[in-house]
Amino acid sequence: MSLSRRPSSDVRSTPGRFCKTPASAYSVASSSVSERSRNPVVIASRSVIRAFASCFTPSQTDTSSVMGSKISGNFMTQHGSSHTSGRGSERGRSSSRGSYVHSYNSTQDREPGSIKFTMEEISAATRNFSPSLKIGQGGFGTVYKGRLEDGTPVAVKRAKRTLYEKHLGVEFQSEIRTLAQVEHFNLVRFYGYLEQGDERIVVVEYVPNGTLREHLDCMHGKILDMAARLDIAIDVAHAITYLHTYTDHPIIHRDIKSSNILLTDTFRAKVADFGFARLAADTDSGATHVSTQVKGTAGYLDPEYLRTYQLTEKSDVYSFGVLLVEMVTGRRPIEPKRELKERITTIWAVKKFTKGDATTILDPRLERDAANNLALGKILELALQCLAPHRQNRSSMRRCAEILWGIRKDYRELFSSNFQSLSSHSQRSGSVKQEEEYQ
Repeated sequence: MSLSRRPSSDVRSTPGRFCKTPASAYSVASSSVSERSRNPVVIASRSVIRAFASCFTPSQTDTSSVMGSKISGNFMTQHGSSHTSGRGSERGRSSSRGSYVHSYNSTQDREPGSIKFTMEEISAATRNFSPSLKIGQGGFGTVYKGRLEDGTPVAVKRAKRTLYEKHLGVEFQSEIRTLAQVEHFNLVRFYGYLEQGDERIVVVEYVPNGTLREHLDCMHGKILDMAARLDIAIDVAHAITYLHTYTDHPIIHRDIKSSNILLTDTFRAKVADFGFARLAADTDSGATHVSTQVKGTAGYLDPEYLRTYQLTEKSDVYSFGVLLVEMVTGRRPIEPKRELKERITTIWAVKKFTKGDATTILDPRLERDAANNLALGKILELALQCLAPHRQNRSSMRRCAEILWGIRKDYRELFSSNFQSLSSHSQRSGSVKQEEEYQ
């Protein structure tokens, strides 16, 4: 029998359920067709489906290069122009960065990103880029596990030499400056960099427990239960809220996805990979968006950004909506091996949700109990808000975090109630059995 972890307000522990064969789908009775047609959630769902489908409909603008696995090189941040409207929007910002700042107790006592490494230091940290220390490979290059002279474990990202074009030097420096601005518990910490000759290297915090995508695929041998998934979603929401609201200037990540979310040994989430990050529009001067080349990952891209080349913080919100669907279904955003109607996970999930069959899309590795079903429905409702076709209809990331806190609270209360009922039932059953044995 599989084990289930009881939610706790304490620091997250390792999920206690092991992988099992996916269970058969369970469905619940849906409401009538007439009721669904008047339901505002249904109306929103249809809009989301149409908007998402438009991402995969050829347009007059050639976006074929955009729809690859990952768009553009990882060390490239495109600089576009800001556009203004008749009025600026107010942004409540905190010079102290509010509760979203985390104070690190580093053994080095250095500011994040303050280190400009030498090649000798990088070579020593990675044992001359030993193949045995290679922990990742991507479009940008290779990632190695390393150890600094003071013993600090780090991840060393070395760009491919094919990316070393002259114009990338300015953009590399821009990325370094952006990374040096941020410091938050749920963001991978930036230690420093090397720019020497044709070498471009970034040194960041080493996070030991793999990516969220790996855990959704059960590659580490254990299942993430719903409690852990809610905690991770909240961590990610906090990280993006910090970028959008509490930095000196708003930062748009542009590549929020499960493979860019790293997990610690206690299953705290840390958002990584700022290769596509760029500064948002200056709203104080009346700017509403930034016009820039489309970058991101297929399946997570905001269709409005893809269509208009207008980038705002709401593009990250859209990607976060896709991530929420991914987390509750366990499926990747694009599943090319599935039948046609199920290949785009968001469209498939929204259609099921609209028909009242939400529980049939729950990750089959998760138990279909009342608490999980409650969390599933509420998370899908939030995902629909994030996936709104027009950016002005999407929630802010701060609001997403607040809603997720409420969902987690409701989930914990129902889970605890069910757990106590189950314990009481087991005790009563044991007492009855003992009485029968004595008779």
